This record gives sequence, structure tokens and C-alpha cells, in this order.
Amino acid sequence: MPGQTPPASHRQGNLFNPAAGQVGPEPELHLQARQLRRWQQGLGAYQAPLFDGQASPGCQGDLFGGGHGPSDAAADINPLSLRAQTLLFWRWPQAPQRGAALYFVLDTAPAEHAPLLLYVGETSRADQRWKGEHDCKHYLAAYSEALARAGLSCQLNIRFWLDVPEALRPRRALEQALIRRWLPPFNKETRQRWATPFTADPGSG
Repeated sequence: MPGQTPPASHRQGNLFNPAAGQVGPEPELHLQARQLRRWQQGLGAYQAPLFDGQASPGCQGDLFGGGHGPSDAAADINPLSLRAQTLLFWRWPQAPQRGAALYFVLDTAPAEHAPLLLYVGETSRADQRWKGEHDCKHYLAAYSEALARAGLSCQLNIRFWLDVPEALRPRRALEQALIRRWLPPFNKETRQRWATPFTADPGSG
């Protein structure tokens, strides 16, 4: 995948799930606070300049060879500028957003670390995409549980950007540009970069 690999200091070792080819403690052993903080700090060190509006080391040029392409548009989007909502927004009587959108899942707990962008997605139905099964939900549940067991807190929220193309192809191109820029750890394209120590299988973590 295009983009610059994070420095070695930002890439953490696999912490569990040997069945998936990882090494480390047995699955029944809980992650320790220092391990979780180190993982968060590695991700935060990469993303902090992006939240501050600085250029990404992994940001590529225009995918279509000129003009204001997906990578340029991705550089204009700061997830912190979007309204935060609970992950259970879909249970509200009336969804606050509809139609095509990009969405961002963040942990914004300020006590332990800077904001972390954990996942970027796209949808044609912003009011429905998060309602059913979603692989990211399992990662978020494992992440929250691991932090709670270690005595750490998190503040998960989701944010929507609605000014996106209605057509699927350009919307996905923008999603991919954002993934390359931010390297969110729960997207399938970037899990190996951060050696994500959380599993999407609720029964294996």
C-alpha cells in the first residue's frame, strides 16, 4: 500500500493472539497498562502532527494526476472539527445525519494521550451503516475492555463528514486517501502497521 511506514519506534510488537501468527503472552493474559500506553503513544506520535494541521509523512500526491484529487481533499479534513456523537447514535428516534458520508471513530480521552483516530469508513447511508454488524465494533469493544481491565479510560465517539461525493468510486478514493494519511489502526489496510493488539473475534481476545 502506498505511503510511508511509520518509524520503528511507532510500530509496536504483537501482544497476543498467537493463533493468528502473533507472539507474546497467552490470550488469557490481560494486556498491561504500560503495553496499552506504549501502543497508544506510538499511534499518537504519528497522528498528532495531522491533528495540528501539519503535512503527513505518508501523504501521496493526487491519485488522478492533477487537480484537487482525493489526497488533497483528505488533507483538508480534520476529524476534530466535526461534531462528536455517541457510538449509539443509531438508537436515537431520528438519526442526525443521512445519505453519503465519511465517518471517523476516535478516542478523545485527554488524560492518557492525545486524540487517536482509530477508524475511517465510508457509507451511502449515514443513518444505517453503524446499525448492524461491523468489524470495527468488535475491535472497539476489545479495545475498551482492555483499557478498562488495565485501569485506563477511553472516550469513544464517531463523527460524520457529509460533504462527500454521492458516487461510490470517488467516495472510496477519498476514504483510501484518508486511511493512507492517518493510518487508523482498526482499518484492515493498516492493522499490520500497528500490530493491533486487539482482535475482531469476541471469543479469541
